[in-house]
Amino acid sequence: MAVTAVPANAVQTPAPATAAQRDGQHDFDWEFGSWATHVRVLRNPLSGAAPDWAEFQGTSIVKPILDGRANSVELSVKNAKGAIEGVSLRLYSPQSRQWSLNYATVRGGVMTAPVYGGFDGKGRGTFYGQDTIDGRVVLVRFVITNVSANEARFEQGYSADGGVSWETNWIAVDTRMPN
Repeated sequence: MAVTAVPANAVQTPAPATAAQRDGQHDFDWEFGSWATHVRVLRNPLSGAAPDWAEFQGTSIVKPILDGRANSVELSVKNAKGAIEGVSLRLYSPQSRQWSLNYATVRGGVMTAPVYGGFDGKGRGTFYGQDTIDGRVVLVRFVITNVSANEARFEQGYSADGGVSWETNWIAVDTRMPN
Protein backbone atom coordinates (compact mmCIF):
# COMPACT_ATOMS: atom_id res chain seq x y z
CA MET A 1 0.00 0.00 0.00
CA ALA A 2 1.50 3.34 -1.02
CA VAL A 3 1.04 6.06 1.55
CA THR A 4 1.73 9.72 1.04
CA ALA A 5 1.30 12.69 3.32
CA VAL A 6 -2.24 13.62 4.28
CA PRO A 7 -3.18 17.12 3.10
CA ALA A 8 -2.92 19.57 6.00
CA ASN A 9 -6.54 20.66 5.63
CA ALA A 10 -7.79 17.06 5.98
CA VAL A 11 -6.30 16.34 9.40
CA GLN A 12 -6.98 18.41 12.46
CA THR A 13 -3.69 18.63 14.31
CA PRO A 14 -3.96 19.96 17.84
CA ALA A 15 -2.09 23.04 18.96
CA PRO A 16 0.93 22.52 21.23
CA ALA A 17 -0.12 21.19 24.63
CA THR A 18 -1.03 23.67 27.33
CA ALA A 19 -2.19 23.11 30.88
CA ALA A 20 -5.75 23.95 29.82
CA GLN A 21 -5.92 21.25 27.12
CA ARG A 22 -7.71 18.05 28.06
CA ASP A 23 -5.75 14.85 28.46
CA GLY A 24 -7.40 12.23 26.25
CA GLN A 25 -5.41 9.19 27.31
CA HIS A 26 -8.47 7.55 28.88
CA ASP A 27 -10.98 8.47 26.16
CA PHE A 28 -11.61 4.79 25.32
CA ASP A 29 -12.18 3.61 28.92
CA TRP A 30 -15.97 3.61 28.38
CA GLU A 31 -15.55 0.96 25.69
CA PHE A 32 -13.71 -1.73 27.67
CA GLY A 33 -15.65 -4.98 27.70
CA SER A 34 -17.57 -7.27 25.36
CA TRP A 35 -19.97 -6.05 22.70
CA ALA A 36 -22.43 -7.63 20.27
CA THR A 37 -21.58 -6.12 16.89
CA HIS A 38 -23.65 -5.53 13.76
CA VAL A 39 -21.44 -4.45 10.83
CA ARG A 40 -22.38 -3.19 7.37
CA VAL A 41 -19.56 -3.08 4.81
CA LEU A 42 -19.78 -1.41 1.40
CA ARG A 43 -18.28 -3.95 -1.01
CA ASN A 44 -17.82 -1.50 -3.88
CA PRO A 45 -16.50 1.77 -2.39
CA LEU A 46 -15.86 4.75 -4.66
CA SER A 47 -16.93 2.74 -7.70
CA GLY A 48 -19.78 5.00 -8.83
CA ALA A 49 -22.03 1.90 -8.93
CA ALA A 50 -25.13 1.34 -6.84
CA PRO A 51 -24.10 0.55 -3.25
CA ASP A 52 -23.53 -3.15 -2.56
CA TRP A 53 -23.66 -3.67 1.21
CA ALA A 54 -22.81 -6.85 3.14
CA GLU A 55 -23.99 -7.36 6.73
CA PHE A 56 -22.22 -9.26 9.49
CA GLN A 57 -22.96 -10.18 13.11
CA GLY A 58 -20.53 -11.07 15.87
CA THR A 59 -18.52 -9.68 18.74
CA SER A 60 -16.03 -6.99 19.56
CA ILE A 61 -13.91 -7.32 22.69
CA VAL A 62 -12.04 -4.23 23.92
CA LYS A 63 -9.23 -4.59 26.48
CA PRO A 64 -7.05 -1.96 28.14
CA ILE A 65 -3.26 -2.12 27.77
CA LEU A 66 -0.77 -0.10 29.84
CA ASP A 67 -3.39 1.24 32.25
CA GLY A 68 -5.67 2.33 29.40
CA ARG A 69 -3.11 4.45 27.56
CA ALA A 70 -3.40 1.84 24.81
CA ASN A 71 -6.05 -0.74 24.06
CA SER A 72 -6.83 -3.64 21.78
CA VAL A 73 -10.02 -4.55 19.95
CA GLU A 74 -10.70 -8.10 18.78
CA LEU A 75 -13.34 -8.12 16.04
CA SER A 76 -15.00 -11.34 14.91
CA VAL A 77 -18.09 -11.05 12.70
CA LYS A 78 -19.59 -13.34 10.08
CA ASN A 79 -22.46 -13.89 7.68
CA ALA A 80 -23.49 -16.85 5.52
CA LYS A 81 -20.81 -16.03 2.92
CA GLY A 82 -17.78 -15.23 5.06
CA ALA A 83 -16.17 -13.64 8.06
CA ILE A 84 -14.12 -10.64 9.13
CA GLU A 85 -11.62 -11.27 11.90
CA GLY A 86 -9.16 -8.64 12.95
CA VAL A 87 -7.45 -6.74 15.68
CA SER A 88 -7.07 -3.03 16.29
CA LEU A 89 -4.26 -1.56 18.36
CA ARG A 90 -5.00 1.95 19.61
CA LEU A 91 -2.08 3.98 20.98
CA TYR A 92 -2.19 7.35 22.74
CA SER A 93 0.58 9.94 22.25
CA PRO A 94 0.79 12.30 25.26
CA GLN A 95 2.95 14.68 23.19
CA SER A 96 0.42 15.22 20.39
CA ARG A 97 -2.60 14.32 22.57
CA GLN A 98 -3.81 12.14 19.71
CA TRP A 99 -4.63 8.49 19.27
CA SER A 100 -3.42 6.33 16.41
CA LEU A 101 -5.80 3.53 15.42
CA ASN A 102 -4.04 0.62 13.71
CA TYR A 103 -5.92 -2.36 12.23
CA ALA A 104 -5.04 -5.74 10.78
CA THR A 105 -7.21 -8.58 9.53
CA VAL A 106 -6.26 -12.16 10.26
CA ARG A 107 -6.46 -12.81 6.52
CA GLY A 108 -4.10 -9.96 5.58
CA GLY A 109 -1.66 -10.33 8.45
CA VAL A 110 -0.31 -6.75 8.32
CA MET A 111 -1.38 -3.49 9.92
CA THR A 112 -3.10 -0.95 7.71
CA ALA A 113 -1.90 2.64 7.70
CA PRO A 114 -3.13 4.23 10.95
CA VAL A 115 -5.73 6.92 11.32
CA TYR A 116 -4.99 9.74 13.79
CA GLY A 117 -7.19 11.96 15.91
CA GLY A 118 -9.05 12.20 19.17
CA PHE A 119 -12.26 12.77 21.05
CA ASP A 120 -14.07 16.06 21.50
CA GLY A 121 -14.78 15.53 25.21
CA LYS A 122 -18.47 14.87 24.44
CA GLY A 123 -18.21 11.24 23.33
CA ARG A 124 -17.30 11.68 19.66
CA GLY A 125 -13.92 10.76 18.23
CA THR A 126 -12.79 11.68 14.73
CA PHE A 127 -9.71 10.17 13.11
CA TYR A 128 -8.11 10.75 9.68
CA GLY A 129 -5.59 8.94 7.53
CA GLN A 130 -5.04 7.46 4.09
CA ASP A 131 -5.70 4.21 2.30
CA THR A 132 -5.36 2.88 -1.22
CA ILE A 133 -8.45 1.80 -3.17
CA ASP A 134 -7.92 0.23 -6.58
CA GLY A 135 -4.42 1.72 -6.78
CA ARG A 136 -5.37 5.28 -5.84
CA VAL A 137 -4.66 7.00 -2.55
CA VAL A 138 -7.79 8.22 -0.76
CA LEU A 139 -8.49 9.94 2.54
CA VAL A 140 -10.08 7.94 5.35
CA ARG A 141 -12.26 9.36 8.12
CA PHE A 142 -13.22 7.15 11.05
CA VAL A 143 -15.83 8.42 13.52
CA ILE A 144 -16.53 6.76 16.87
CA THR A 145 -19.60 7.80 18.82
CA ASN A 146 -20.28 6.81 22.41
CA VAL A 147 -24.07 6.79 22.02
CA SER A 148 -24.72 5.58 25.58
CA ALA A 149 -23.17 3.32 28.23
CA ASN A 150 -24.56 0.37 26.27
CA GLU A 151 -24.27 1.46 22.63
CA ALA A 152 -21.48 2.66 20.36
CA ARG A 153 -21.37 3.54 16.67
CA PHE A 154 -18.39 3.34 14.32
CA GLU A 155 -18.47 4.82 10.84
CA GLN A 156 -15.73 4.94 8.22
CA GLY A 157 -15.80 6.93 5.01
CA TYR A 158 -13.51 7.44 2.03
CA SER A 159 -12.88 10.64 0.13
CA ALA A 160 -11.35 10.72 -3.34
CA ASP A 161 -11.59 14.53 -3.59
CA GLY A 162 -9.40 15.71 -0.74
CA GLY A 163 -12.12 15.64 1.92
CA VAL A 164 -14.74 17.69 0.06
CA SER A 165 -17.15 14.73 0.05
CA TRP A 166 -17.19 11.42 1.90
CA GLU A 167 -18.67 8.02 1.02
CA THR A 168 -19.48 5.85 4.03
CA ASN A 169 -18.16 2.31 3.60
CA TRP A 170 -18.29 0.79 7.11
CA ILE A 171 -20.97 1.12 9.79
CA ALA A 172 -20.82 -0.84 13.02
CA VAL A 173 -23.29 -0.60 15.86
CA ASP A 174 -22.15 -2.24 19.09
CA THR A 175 -24.39 -3.16 22.01
CA ARG A 176 -22.77 -3.97 25.35
CA MET A 177 -23.07 -7.61 26.36
CA PRO A 178 -23.96 -8.46 29.98
CA ASN A 179 -20.96 -9.44 32.12
